[in-house]
Amino acid sequence: MNYQEFNKFCRSFKATDHVVQWGNADVWKVGGKVFAIGGWSKDKTPAFTFKTSDLNFQFLSDHHGYIPAPYFASRGMKWIQQVDTGGHLDEELRYYLSESYRLVALGLSKRKRAELGIDL
Repeated sequence: MNYQEFNKFCRSFKATDHVVQWGNADVWKVGGKVFAIGGWSKDKTPAFTFKTSDLNFQFLSDHHGYIPAPYFASRGMKWIQQVDTGGHLDEELRYYLSESYRLVALGLSKRKRAELGIDL
């Protein structure tokens, strides 16, 4: 997946906002809360960062193509970065981005979700 495909996919979720920040990264938010970041690779290749469940964090931390997300994971947050973006993990990435959106949206108040028209 490249950045254009990443942005198109993240845009498909309801009530999202896109900003460019943190060193020119594509940052996607729902209800003002980050759920996905495109950028931050150490070697200038695409890298995609997302929130995970505790179980997925444990699994992906030791899975080829993924690392605990720099900055986030070192602060105890369950965020993973996909660093193998050659294309064969794109389907997995779509799943994990969807889950990240769901997790972050669930963290919003019921009132905020209703305002945004998010029904989970």
